[in-house]
Amino acid sequence: MYGEASGIKSEYDVIVIGAGPAGSVAARNAALEGLDVLLMEKRQEIGEPVRCAEGLFKAGLDDFIDYDPKWVCAEIKRARIHAPDGSVLSLSDEPGTVAGYVLDRKIFDRALARQAANAGSEIQVKTQAAGLIKEERAIKGIRGFCRGREFEARSRVVIGADGVESKVGRWAGLMGPLKPKDIECCAEFMVSGVDIDPACLEFYIGNNISPGGYLWIFPKGEREANIGLGALGARLNGTRPIEYLQRFVDARFPGCKVIQTIVGAVPVSDTVDHISTGGLMLAGDGARLVDPLLGAGIMNAMLSGRMAGNTAAEAIKKGDVSARAFRKYEEGVRKSMGKAIHRNYKVKEIIVNATDRQVNALLYSLRKMNVENIPVSTIYKTATTSGLPVIKMMRALF
Repeated sequence: MYGEASGIKSEYDVIVIGAGPAGSVAARNAALEGLDVLLMEKRQEIGEPVRCAEGLFKAGLDDFIDYDPKWVCAEIKRARIHAPDGSVLSLSDEPGTVAGYVLDRKIFDRALARQAANAGSEIQVKTQAAGLIKEERAIKGIRGFCRGREFEARSRVVIGADGVESKVGRWAGLMGPLKPKDIECCAEFMVSGVDIDPACLEFYIGNNISPGGYLWIFPKGEREANIGLGALGARLNGTRPIEYLQRFVDARFPGCKVIQTIVGAVPVSDTVDHISTGGLMLAGDGARLVDPLLGAGIMNAMLSGRMAGNTAAEAIKKGDVSARAFRKYEEGVRKSMGKAIHRNYKVKEIIVNATDRQVNALLYSLRKMNVENIPVSTIYKTATTSGLPVIKMMRALF
């Protein structure tokens, strides 16, 4: 009874831990199938704090949410990649075409959560999982705290969508610690008073700028931008990411105003053996479904959330929530994004140890391949699905 006294019922069909894109989409899809769903978020506000560069390519977004200018800060039509020697690879989309967006993640995440609520999900904020209920080698619910009051809630399925620091995956025995070579340590400034192209993404590569990663400038309006970088944990050598970032901003945008500073981490690992067990599935960053080359995770989060929600509904209706039943979810993830993650992990492993001279040669080779005349949206779609012969090219160069 102490569970209900906290505001949480004692039983649900599905409990989703984490109200980011993966969790909200999972909750919505499960609720649309008539299930009793709890979507819980440990913070007091969904979408806060923002720990994301907020860039998202447009391809596939319409499958999850209708366009709303309220959560779009900038429409992206171009991209530029800056090599260590100062040369630039310029990419653009078809005239009049928008390739992607820079989001206001706070508004975007709340819009996704609102969809889950409208579908029938119960949403509880300031609600944190403290452990899993395990019986007969299966997950049967969770223990936690709701606004400071202890609760215990049983469920047929638990979906862990609690991000890169996922405790759910560790409690379930599915996830171990990330190795330093498989995590990007990130820092970002939101700045104003900068002279930028408001429709262009800028990327800077180089060991003196961001070792084992890249620096980004994502516009958020006419004179505002997210400027951040991710550096590979294994390559930092005692220098913090924010020190690299401050050095770049001081040189490139002297006198700009820093409105907000955020730090965090992004998993850039290969696929793991299992992201489900009896009564439980992991989704999004919690399942390490981030593109290890690009560091992009929002679309994979929503895709995996949709599959997890649909799989939970199907399994519950069949009366089988065993580990075997959830193999279908794992197979779907492998087919839709797992192959690209595995391939791009191999690419990342080559790039992160490249010298600046080798990176210069790579961008020169891409320009010779006439990549600049291919629409940026096509490049992104190819790189995240069928792939380019980039591994062979880089092995030849590196």
